[in-house]
Amino acid sequence: MVVIERTGGRLIVKDQSSIDILRKGYFGNPTKGGLELSQEEALYLMDVRNAECRSAKGSISFNELAAKSWKKRKFIARYFTYRDWRDRGLIIKAPSKQPEASSAAAKEYPRSTIKLPEYKLIGTFFKSDLTTIIDDCEKGKDIYESLWFGQYGSYKASDRGKLNKLDIYETVFLMSKNTLTLQNTDKKEVIRLATSRRKDFNRLYGVYSDWREKGYVIKTGFKFGTHFRVYFPGARPVKSESDHSWMHSKHVIHVFPKESKLLISEWARVIRVAHSVRKTFILAVPGTLNDSKTEIDYVLYHRKGGDAENPDTSTPRYAMLSLGEEEYIGGSEFAAAIRAAKSMRLELILAIADRETSVTYYRVRQIRLHGSENEYYEIDWMQP
Repeated sequence: MVVIERTGGRLIVKDQSSIDILRKGYFGNPTKGGLELSQEEALYLMDVRNAECRSAKGSISFNELAAKSWKKRKFIARYFTYRDWRDRGLIIKAPSKQPEASSAAAKEYPRSTIKLPEYKLIGTFFKSDLTTIIDDCEKGKDIYESLWFGQYGSYKASDRGKLNKLDIYETVFLMSKNTLTLQNTDKKEVIRLATSRRKDFNRLYGVYSDWREKGYVIKTGFKFGTHFRVYFPGARPVKSESDHSWMHSKHVIHVFPKESKLLISEWARVIRVAHSVRKTFILAVPGTLNDSKTEIDYVLYHRKGGDAENPDTSTPRYAMLSLGEEEYIGGSEFAAAIRAAKSMRLELILAIADRETSVTYYRVRQIRLHGSENEYYEIDWMQP
């Protein structure tokens, strides 16, 4: 049995045979007088490996050792994410202060531009619906079929009707480009009405226009629980000539302003909905970020060729941010965690411990959208 001695606030294993066994599992750090363990390592060995912790006053229980940290934010979430990774036969360590690896390159998205028609659209804006109707059949149909603005006719049945319905984002975008004029109001009033309905309208519109300017098609993500769904440049709302099927979006965007906070359970639900319909989830953090900092909890070794990686033969693959189901995460905090992982040259893993002991992992990769000042991240569910 492994015996851990607590002396002067440190957790030390002194028995050489126990040290040899623990070092093979990459526990602890050699120090004068034995092997020094972190609190998580000691708790894990007590919880799972039947280790005993002792002090000069006698035996110490799990709770007595853990209680020293009961006021620390997300301490139990940290412990259970640590335990889960270890239980998978993988190595998890406290982060060092030096760069760890070089695998955190941003994912490049294609570059393009949008070319609007030279003609002018005339529409009527409807205040309560935040919607513009274009009843010019020829121009309304053309801008729908060529650039996928609005919905001409009916959804997936453009031959049923002759009106083009523009949503609020399309309305403001086309007015900003002097392609659309409203018969009953102006752009300033439209934006005022939109912001009175949605306080975050300017943030959402900033993300919408960022992608539209670069040739992407951005439509509502309502069906998927997100703000937008995304089609890559060149997409059109017509059936494929080869198999006569509709083009389906492969990405959705959810806007997460830096000043916002979202309950982790709600945040995870949105991602799961996107993945259930086989769409890549993109999180947008608009605007210039402040200098907030978020500490990375652990660095993770993974697998290569089916074998578990370890500190002797490889470098860490990921940086982990541990979170509990009942916590809130802010846009600034999320982006700061990304920056912290990047400074270590690692990709970020979000590990979410639920109210039982289950842990769900999400892999985060930064997107580089050329010329954008916003931050964008792909978030994928991950099975370690």
